[in-house]
Amino acid sequence: MTTPVAVTTRSSPAEKLGGSMADQESSFPAPHAQFRGRCRRLGGLQPSCPELRTELNLLLDQLISENYSGAEIRPEEICTLLTQASRLVPPSQEHLVVKLCQLIHQLLNQLQVIVDEPTLDTLVSYTCQALYSCSPWTHPEVLLAMSALVYANGPQCKRHLPELLGPSGLLMRYSAPSQPDMELRQAAVHCMSSLCMGLPGKPCLEQPYRGVCFKTFLQTLQCPRPPEGDDIVYCMLLQSALKGLQYYLNGEKWSSGPDDLLGSILGILKKFMFFGVPGVIEEVPPVLYPAPLSQYDSVTVVKSSTAAPQDTPEAGRVSAVVPWAGQEVWSGGEKERGRRCTGGKRGGANKGPSLRQMEPQRGHAGKNQARVRLSSLHCFLSLLKCVEKRVLFGYWSSFLPDAPTPGSASTLTLLTIVLKDPSPKVRAGSLQVLSALLDGSRGFLSTAEDVSVPRQAFTPLSATLAASLRELHRSLSLALLAESSPHTLTQVIKCLAHLVCNVPYQRLRPGLLSPLWKQIRPYIRHRDVNVRVSCLTLLGALVSAQAPLTEVAQLLKSGDGGGASEEGPCWLLQLCMCLVTKPRDGAHSDSDSATSPAHRNGPADKSQVMCMTMLLGLTYGGNSAAAVRALGVYVLFPCLQEDVMFVVDAANAILACLTDCSSNVRTMAAWSLGNLADTLIVNMELLRSEVSDLLLLKMLTAATQASRDKDRVKSNAVRALGNLLYFLGPEQIVRPQFSSPIEEAMHALTSTVCSDVTMKVRWNACYGLGNAFRNPSLNLGSASWSADAFSALTGAVASCRNFKVRINSAAALSVPPLRQNYGDAAQFARVWQALVEALEGSVDSADFLEYRYSSSLRTQLCQALLHLLSLCQPEDLAGLTPSLSGHVGSSLVQHLTEDGSPAAEGKDGAVLQGRVQVASEALVRLREFSGQTHADTLVDFLEDVLRSLPGDRSAPF
Repeated sequence: MTTPVAVTTRSSPAEKLGGSMADQESSFPAPHAQFRGRCRRLGGLQPSCPELRTELNLLLDQLISENYSGAEIRPEEICTLLTQASRLVPPSQEHLVVKLCQLIHQLLNQLQVIVDEPTLDTLVSYTCQALYSCSPWTHPEVLLAMSALVYANGPQCKRHLPELLGPSGLLMRYSAPSQPDMELRQAAVHCMSSLCMGLPGKPCLEQPYRGVCFKTFLQTLQCPRPPEGDDIVYCMLLQSALKGLQYYLNGEKWSSGPDDLLGSILGILKKFMFFGVPGVIEEVPPVLYPAPLSQYDSVTVVKSSTAAPQDTPEAGRVSAVVPWAGQEVWSGGEKERGRRCTGGKRGGANKGPSLRQMEPQRGHAGKNQARVRLSSLHCFLSLLKCVEKRVLFGYWSSFLPDAPTPGSASTLTLLTIVLKDPSPKVRAGSLQVLSALLDGSRGFLSTAEDVSVPRQAFTPLSATLAASLRELHRSLSLALLAESSPHTLTQVIKCLAHLVCNVPYQRLRPGLLSPLWKQIRPYIRHRDVNVRVSCLTLLGALVSAQAPLTEVAQLLKSGDGGGASEEGPCWLLQLCMCLVTKPRDGAHSDSDSATSPAHRNGPADKSQVMCMTMLLGLTYGGNSAAAVRALGVYVLFPCLQEDVMFVVDAANAILACLTDCSSNVRTMAAWSLGNLADTLIVNMELLRSEVSDLLLLKMLTAATQASRDKDRVKSNAVRALGNLLYFLGPEQIVRPQFSSPIEEAMHALTSTVCSDVTMKVRWNACYGLGNAFRNPSLNLGSASWSADAFSALTGAVASCRNFKVRINSAAALSVPPLRQNYGDAAQFARVWQALVEALEGSVDSADFLEYRYSSSLRTQLCQALLHLLSLCQPEDLAGLTPSLSGHVGSSLVQHLTEDGSPAAEGKDGAVLQGRVQVASEALVRLREFSGQTHADTLVDFLEDVLRSLPGDRSAPF
């Protein structure tokens, strides 16, 4: 986007347009010289000239006839030209007004110029005056010029907003459903869309005018189609409304409001995703409601008399798709050749054709309908970015397929578009939406399961999700076979990669990955480089499945031809090494160095040195993100964890990547640093004596700095910090050079637990504090940072709405092994009270997604409370006893004696037996305090707990 440059000169219009450029004209090639010559002629005209109208008519025609795309014309020249022309063309000369409006639209559109504020004020005032005084036939062209002027300039139009968007504003009148002229209505909606367009980092259109436009867009999309009207203009009206809705959503963070508003938007988008598809009549409800099962979709599949002939280019594509049982195959439509409508950049696609360009398009209704469908999908993408994913999970059944039922009518889903839409751009857009839905859905999909025998009385959500995931694999595999467009094929493979990254294959019946693996192999040698890169991304996702899968291990052992190959490195490793060492056509990507969790023992010996050397070198090259990620996997291999030289080299390479200017590289480096810190803990005895103080200091400092980076970097940086603090030996902690870095590291962890960051970052920070507490040399309890650390953890365990954060904070609070680590009696009491409050609140959650963690939270809280009881001293008793009597005390006994969810824990009562042991040992200690104030209260409390717990008691009552 070209940045507007303000016109600061104060010379006359003639001097601005011509005087300073007279000597330079010979150096400008056409059309530059022609443009500047005509600018000088226009600047020399005065309102009193006798031939003014004739001269203006000729100059405007000449200026309009030029093609300015790519011309090197300065923005201030355009602003000055248009301002001067508006002074010379009175509103009474309607033909000249139309030509001037056409010139405004053409110059701003082709040269992608956003006018400066003085020019904007002058020309918007001029166009408003023209709408008041000129005949109705001129109004569409005037509005088209206005839309070009206000594009991404909404905040600068404050003076004109009441006149345009007030209760009786110009745009409100022209955009109303009662407006009989559809062309005028489309131009007004398009102008409102331009007002809502915002640039990154710039303010958006202010309220209430932003809300007024939003309501207009929804009203336009919800209104039925007028019985009379041009098909092309109606498609343009829908595109303008959808584009305006997209611009509105781009600048919004969806807040919780009426559910039917989100459902209404989703219903609109789903309706227009299928607009004009040959052979389909849309019957989408006006409002979609969140539901676990698909119950609203219905579609009537008919043979359309307007369907394209079977010998069209796209007809052959549809015939390659295998239909579902009971499902008719739609006929192919005309191949999409139109421009792709994208938001954010100024261009012809955003402005729409002018009135002079409409007539040749009358025979291209199919293309315009495809543009409507694509605009709807782009709007859906913007909605996905501004609405929390967990809010959208309830609507998945409206957009993703269930298992096909023989004899039943098929429902309209995103996969329907992928398999059936005649436009490759629309198919690609649908795949982008599907990828966005799947991205980050691992937690939601983790409930899917079809391994056990299904229940007959009802279909649980786990089985429904499992059936949907199987149908997604099947449908995308069909799309992979049927797709002929390289761009769309790339999107199919990327979508498969997103699917593979989020599916819990260990909870599903085996067999989903093997067909996909075999199907993707031929595309590795595809002629299109983007297809090859996406194949490597998918293969990386396959070998990085959530758990080491036997199915993946067998696939890696298979030879390049599909047979077993037990000797030498697997074919995928050979392929990646070949691509990295001998790149062709830039075909390698961040997934070329794919490594498999199924091969945790590391690569074969004969290729080990080559792989290690190659990756260490690539971290300093142009593919740092992929290489440093691969190093993060390598440091987890047992065969390399004891290789001190490799660990040191990997640490230096990772530290170099942590300072990279690319956030993606820093994210991968932070993840690898976290893995490296895990390796240091695993081999602490060996590596403590081998890793130098200087390297440890660098790692600690780098992790602390990374904890102030973006959340994606921060989440792994705080994980690494905890392990690094745990790894420090007593001889290093007492050295002066480590004093300040340790303080800063603990402050980074503490502040992160309390800060307004993503929950993943917070629970990793809690996890990091728990690991730091394991180092006895850090003097927990007496160190200056101890009080802040306990304060952060107690606040998180008692009040954080995310149960995983509370679980990790409770786990951290139960780590210190000695009573002195908890500080004085007052601090010990605060920790106890926070844990009691957290246990009381563990049964209440406003978010149903947190409910599945409630049992684990209660288990961890009970463990922490019993741990404190086992450490308490006589001076602590007064701070504990208030919560051991009355309703709170009875509730504590109940929680401590509940088995929670043994099936979920998978421990078959081991948790309760552990509680019995800890409680019995604590009871023995507390009886030693007999006779002291409050001691009997704690003894009675523990005896009540032990009476209710199963198992043998070593202590008598």
